[in-house]
Amino acid sequence: MDQVTLFRVFLRVAESASFTRAADTLGMPRSSVSAAVRELEGRVGARLLHRTTRNVRMTQEGRIFHAHCTRLVAEMEAMEGLFRPQDSPHGRLTVDVPGRLGRLIVAPALPHFLDRYPGIDLVLGVTDRAVNLVEDNVDCALRVGPLADSAMVARRVGELRFINVASPAYLARFGTPQSPADLTGHQGVLFASPTTGRVEDWEWEEGGTLRRLAIPGRVTVNSAEAQIACCLAGLGLIQIPAYDVRAYLAAGELAEVMPGHVAAPLPVTLLHPDRHHVPARLRVFMDWMTALLRAEVVD
Repeated sequence: MDQVTLFRVFLRVAESASFTRAADTLGMPRSSVSAAVRELEGRVGARLLHRTTRNVRMTQEGRIFHAHCTRLVAEMEAMEGLFRPQDSPHGRLTVDVPGRLGRLIVAPALPHFLDRYPGIDLVLGVTDRAVNLVEDNVDCALRVGPLADSAMVARRVGELRFINVASPAYLARFGTPQSPADLTGHQGVLFASPTTGRVEDWEWEEGGTLRRLAIPGRVTVNSAEAQIACCLAGLGLIQIPAYDVRAYLAAGELAEVMPGHVAAPLPVTLLHPDRHHVPARLRVFMDWMTALLRAEVVD
């Protein structure tokens, strides 16, 4: 095989962590994929992949080589596409988005993107885990909140606005709080971080200062879905991103309270690895994602 093909086979095996899955997506026999990786390892003089009966993972040398290989293949694809129409990007993209944004916003809109760009195949990770873009072979990740990935290229999309809500049944029973001072006489559906277990305080901005208050609550959950379900059941007040409950507000199943005392908005950012060349497929996806989020989610 030529060298570029060997690079592409190695990247696909590393991304899928499986010779069999890589062979299926490449349309090659598994034996040819294994032979290609062995040939590449022979050429570079290092073992690039650990093979076991259960999985395949990159060695330390493999991770270093992967970064260089990704850049070289991206540059080769750019050269190959110099004379293609600019509206026909192609190739495979691996993207990671937070759970509810992925399920409620991104996935329903994907048919439009895929119809517009028939040459692009998408691997969509939907998780609230902060993936490592380089180690997990992710081309682009959507992050909500402050960033810690200093080595990544960041594109600011906007801010995620929060809202305070309760069900009409809850408000009929306990009354409507007018300010945070009223919260000690109310119940919240408390949210505990699924990673740390820490229960989040009620938050609001006042005079440019962020304030917090631990409010009473008989139910504690660790997912937004459960928090919304409990709120709909009349179990207490919640703070939630506004897009999350838009349909319930429109249907009258939830009502906004204390609109002047809301939590600070969170930044929404698209991240991708710092590369000399950004493939056209990644550029058009980030443009599409930015427009989608600005229309549906962020301010």
